Amino acid sequence: MRKARTLLVAALAAACPLAHAADERFDFEVLRYQAKVLADRPYFPGRSTVPESLLKLTYDQYRDIRFKADEGLWHRDRLPFEIQFFHPGFNFDRTVQINVVSGQSVEPVEFSPEMFDYGMNTIPSLSSKMGFAGLKILYPLNKPGDELGAFLGASYFRFICQRANYGLSARGLAINTGGPAPEEFPAFREFWVERPLPGDKTLTVYALLDGPTTTGAYKFFITPGAETVTQVHAVIYCRSDPGVLGLAPLTSMFWHGKNTNVSYDDFRPEVHDSDGLMVFTGAGEWIWRPLTNPASPRVATFSDVNPKGFGLIQRERQFDSYQDLEAYYHARPSAWVEPIGLWGSGAVRLVELPAEDETSDNISAFWVPQTLPRPGEPIEVSYRLHWFMDQIHPPAGFAVSTRHGRTRTQEAELERFVVDFGGAYLGKQGPDPSIEPVVTVGDGAALVNSTVQKNPFNGTWRVAFALKADGTGRPVELRCFLRKPPHVLTETWSYLWQP
Repeated sequence: MRKARTLLVAALAAACPLAHAADERFDFEVLRYQAKVLADRPYFPGRSTVPESLLKLTYDQYRDIRFKADEGLWHRDRLPFEIQFFHPGFNFDRTVQINVVSGQSVEPVEFSPEMFDYGMNTIPSLSSKMGFAGLKILYPLNKPGDELGAFLGASYFRFICQRANYGLSARGLAINTGGPAPEEFPAFREFWVERPLPGDKTLTVYALLDGPTTTGAYKFFITPGAETVTQVHAVIYCRSDPGVLGLAPLTSMFWHGKNTNVSYDDFRPEVHDSDGLMVFTGAGEWIWRPLTNPASPRVATFSDVNPKGFGLIQRERQFDSYQDLEAYYHARPSAWVEPIGLWGSGAVRLVELPAEDETSDNISAFWVPQTLPRPGEPIEVSYRLHWFMDQIHPPAGFAVSTRHGRTRTQEAELERFVVDFGGAYLGKQGPDPSIEPVVTVGDGAALVNSTVQKNPFNGTWRVAFALKADGTGRPVELRCFLRKPPHVLTETWSYLWQP
């Protein structure tokens, strides 16, 4: 009888996710069933409950609304984690319900204007049932009251680790990102946050995702530290064929860097949240793909079976490379997806879109399964998402920088690439003629020459090679690594050159 009642509560919640009883029992199986029931119904986005006057707020007016610190969940209880809320308005026209789970009981958090300082804004009467735009998690990461992470907008979330500033984001799901069909943005509609115990080092958050083609039940174990780890378990149901379904998606920004030859009239040498995609394949190969800001959208696919990991990485950590005392790009975290279990056949997909400035998130990376189950059957995926400052490197050497361009005085018709490799082993090696570059050039160009030499100033090894395009204008796939036969000494540098 109790089980039947639990399923009934879940079904009712699926039909109206914002309705809850204070004594409702909750666990992940209830949430999973709720997502399945929701997937069997036509998608209904619902009407916005946010008053028009809030949606008309300017960016500066919206920023003038601040959450009162002493209104945070568990603020007075001195628990290790604390929850604050984002106010609806401006671009945030949809709200989410947030609930607190204690044991298996659920208590909804009602919206109250008393939680916020509205600054110079005049705010209309607001319903306690309006909900919030999202939630913010606080934890003494470096000092008391530090912001650890946030869930805000569609299925976006992001976290930081010690010594880091906010940078790239993750998403619950990517639908048709970079594909021929219009991109879909399924959204987290409701959250459940487990009340932590004193001394807890991990916070548990649940979320219900809904969109035109998919629903999903998500469970997040969030463990902060020098490396913050967000362990994700998701069960996804498709209402219909989603087209391109991207799992464990990451979203970042790349405006310009060392490999950019276009002048953006910017005083900073580099501007990016991430500078490369790194992939650790199921076969054990490490691949590094420097990011670009392309003139037109482009997609790269790295086919694999049971990948060991992939991520968007900020390798360049020197302040001098950015010269930005406000954005702190040198302190933005990397994010690494570590699959749990076997993910089967599929591909890591990298989508690069043109960006006119640094305000656009123009980079996405995610896993695309080769096949999907029929609608109504679950897609289960688990992974650890690492947010870190210290680098994840392959055990061998790795690409430190990428540069390319032409010379005006010698063979001006050739495109020249310079790739610097570093690493513990390479740094210790003196000039060695048995260390050789392996450069592969795809259709559209020919390799004219290549060299490698030890840099006596910083211990790296520089591969320089020149290409001649065939005049067709086709994009050219490039690969490069160092070897000392029979050993491979570095990861594989991978690049798409547009002549």
